[in-house]
Amino acid sequence: MSYRSQLFGHRKLYDTSATDGLFLEAVRENIAFHERHCAEYAAILKYYDFDVRMLKNIADLKEIPTIPTLFIKQQPMISIPEEHWKFKAASSGTGGQRSLAGLDRGSARLAFRMVLRTLSHHGVLSPIPANYIVLGYEPSKNNKIGAAQTAYGMTFTAPALHREYALKYNGTDYELNLEGVKSALIRYEKSRFPARFMGFPAYLYFLMQSLERDGLSLRLPRGSMIFTAGGWKSFFEEEQDKRKLYELAEKTLGIPETQCRDFYGAVEHPISYCTCRNHHFHVPVYSRVLVRDVKTMEPVGYGEPGIINLITPLSNAMPLVSVMTDDLAVLHDGHECGCGIESPYFEILGRAGLSDIVTCAAESAQALEP
Repeated sequence: MSYRSQLFGHRKLYDTSATDGLFLEAVRENIAFHERHCAEYAAILKYYDFDVRMLKNIADLKEIPTIPTLFIKQQPMISIPEEHWKFKAASSGTGGQRSLAGLDRGSARLAFRMVLRTLSHHGVLSPIPANYIVLGYEPSKNNKIGAAQTAYGMTFTAPALHREYALKYNGTDYELNLEGVKSALIRYEKSRFPARFMGFPAYLYFLMQSLERDGLSLRLPRGSMIFTAGGWKSFFEEEQDKRKLYELAEKTLGIPETQCRDFYGAVEHPISYCTCRNHHFHVPVYSRVLVRDVKTMEPVGYGEPGIINLITPLSNAMPLVSVMTDDLAVLHDGHECGCGIESPYFEILGRAGLSDIVTCAAESAQALEP
């Protein structure tokens, strides 16, 4: 059995301290695979004088050349041909550029196991049927955005009685369906089954604002839950603190804060992060997280802000082992949380300056020049 399979078969979701050795072996294995099967990635490793034998302990993860998500948007690298991919998804395309990423059959199987364990741990899976409000796109064969596929997939965490979408497909484009969502909610309030919300937090906020303006204060059935994912992107000026968002949810929907969860992930880093009961993103065994100084790109300690660097050996389809996003974050000691999970947790602060990301992407591109 490969080290990667052993890692993704580990039963304790947040047992990072006990799996450091296994994680390091899986990362070595993954890098060696991509070095053999992706000439572009091999060129980047050579440019940075990186050898997989340099990874002697978990602290050496910082030495792996990071691949900025902006670079992946500009020049995707592939280790397994696309026709052998089991799953494909595109990023939402903030700034006009999109990443296309995917998972091969073996990676997708491990990812499915990871998702099930994560959702089960956080009490998301339920045999009780539910009505769904999807705060995002209605599925269509023309929509390959990862967020749309994830939101639709979440409607299978409990048997679906009905689904209503905030963005409905009219055959050529998407239209805002706010009135349809409000009508569905009025019906859901009378149901004996819970309601579940999932999708972009901005749409949840706009929906609750509209309910307030209409003087509507709903009390959805017991067991109703809210799952948000993704940033505020083009709605950054309206962005609300999580606590304020949850307070408004209890006021307008009757859903308490304890029934709210937030998810974090990226097309370029297909690991599921779900908040604990204290609304923190703890690092699971499947990944490790570094925060790097915006200027020097050196890792910083707990409590210091920087750009988040996400590391996982999951994908064989593309060399996504060490990816640098454009999100600013702070990493914390897990003991500070108080929820009982001891692995470190991170807090997303916002977006980094584009100039810093462009510089890092340019360095990666330079490595591929003849």
